[in-house]
Amino acid sequence: MATKTKSASRPKLTPLDALTQAAECLKTLAHPHRLRMVQMLLQGRYAVGELADACGIPSHMASEHLRLMQRCGYLTSKKEGRKAYYRIVELPLADIMTCIEARFGSKGE
Repeated sequence: MATKTKSASRPKLTPLDALTQAAECLKTLAHPHRLRMVQMLLQGRYAVGELADACGIPSHMASEHLRLMQRCGYLTSKKEGRKAYYRIVELPLADIMTCIEARFGSKGE
């Protein structure tokens, strides 16, 4: 019977620097208003005011949340007239939201 060496049985692991970056971006998502915005943006593009209304917060606070998510590369925005419309560019966010909704329930507010 052959025995496996430690190196042969070692699982494939993501480099720690990449996991550090992932943790930072996941921390950015870890806010109820940001999660609500992601839920909405996965269904279409929205202006800051629409996202703010859905979260029950002022537009300037919604803008700050959106800026943080944009810095992580989750979102992009396009200016149309005086409004900026946001949309998701990081499509795996849909998988993350599916996990969150499965675990914590989507009550359909």
